[in-house]
Amino acid sequence: MEAIRIGFLGLGTVGSGALAALRAEPEALARRAGAPLTPVRVAVRDPQRARPVSLEGLAVTTDALAVATAPDVDIVVECIGGVGIAREAVTAALAAGKSVVTANKELIAKHGQELFELADARQVELAFEGSVAGGIPILGPLRASLTANRVRQVVGIVNGTTNYILSAMTRLGQPFEQLLAQAQAMGYAESDPSADVDGHDAAYKLAILAMLAFDSTVSEEQVYREGIRRVTPTDIALARSLGHRFKLLAIARDRGDKLELRVHPTLVPESHPLASVDDVYNAVFVEGAPVGQVMFFGRGAGGDPTGSAVAGDIVQVARDLLAGGRRSFAMAPARHRPVATIDEAESSYYVRMWVVDRAGVLATIAGILGRWQVSIAQVLQTPNRGAGDGPSAELVWITHNTTEARLRGALAEIAADEVCLALCNTFRCFGVD
Repeated sequence: MEAIRIGFLGLGTVGSGALAALRAEPEALARRAGAPLTPVRVAVRDPQRARPVSLEGLAVTTDALAVATAPDVDIVVECIGGVGIAREAVTAALAAGKSVVTANKELIAKHGQELFELADARQVELAFEGSVAGGIPILGPLRASLTANRVRQVVGIVNGTTNYILSAMTRLGQPFEQLLAQAQAMGYAESDPSADVDGHDAAYKLAILAMLAFDSTVSEEQVYREGIRRVTPTDIALARSLGHRFKLLAIARDRGDKLELRVHPTLVPESHPLASVDDVYNAVFVEGAPVGQVMFFGRGAGGDPTGSAVAGDIVQVARDLLAGGRRSFAMAPARHRPVATIDEAESSYYVRMWVVDRAGVLATIAGILGRWQVSIAQVLQTPNRGAGDGPSAELVWITHNTTEARLRGALAEIAADEVCLALCNTFRCFGVD
């Protein structure tokens, strides 16, 4: 059997995990692929840096473009990250007629369309299973197993850092800042956590999921995004008393006329499977016809899970090379669907406010909501908690589905009424009729 020669670009956490996976059981992978999978070259920033995998047997360089275009490399594995040299190297590899495997979510979310078109033109593969949800096989099913379905929505917990923080806030009742510091100390969050806690990471992944689910060009710039910094222990506790858990959800929905793409902290009913996904675990919930509802669950990040996904892509691409080329379907999405603005989005909502504690307040608020066609599904009132000069109450309500524009209009009118002492927090809900 002729060996499939592999060049690695970057050997950080993911690259090292993928290389280790290839070396763990080479004979078994050779049988599955149809030929030995042989790493031959690697480009790294610092060849002297200590790594969890050996560089023995590899031609080592600091020149990523040299590896991407080397004549003795059949598959290029990009594990650099970002969109600088990674984009340049992947483009060069595809242009040179080489198949590419990557776990680079930012690259695919921002520049996937141009790279897919190049891969189609050169008739080579661009595989990226590891770019979303680590070791959870979700992109493959969307591209193959579920392709006969009309996917209605994809909803996911796709960022382990934020899920860990929200799970810990629920369990311990401690504030966001304290638990973020704990997550950083444990290695679950970066020293600059903004990509995770402000929702950028989840937005990249949602753009990729939506592109495959709806066969449409999608840019991460089209994804509405909010992070979890506004979530307080008070909101966590009140949500639980109403039978909900907080999760940072990535939601992609096909409304027929438009797509709805949003990432934000969300109240999920405790009866829904996503509510029980805790700590650093991820899950992706897909609803389509005729399949109905399916959910994929597992570890969403780290060297081993993501390295597993990258190694799996390498095996599949090797099979295609040995079969004479690539899988026959085009990679570039066929359509360009319009995306709804956040004002057009439809959801149910959690609202927490302080109000004057006297007769008729609920009737006043209900009247305003009625004028804006917003109806209430649940109400919780906690009296005499000391806000304002006179008697006051904390009022929490969850609405039925409505549009963002209607809710904002109603809240603006409520805030201007003398019965409202303060609008404290508003969050969207998922799974409330």
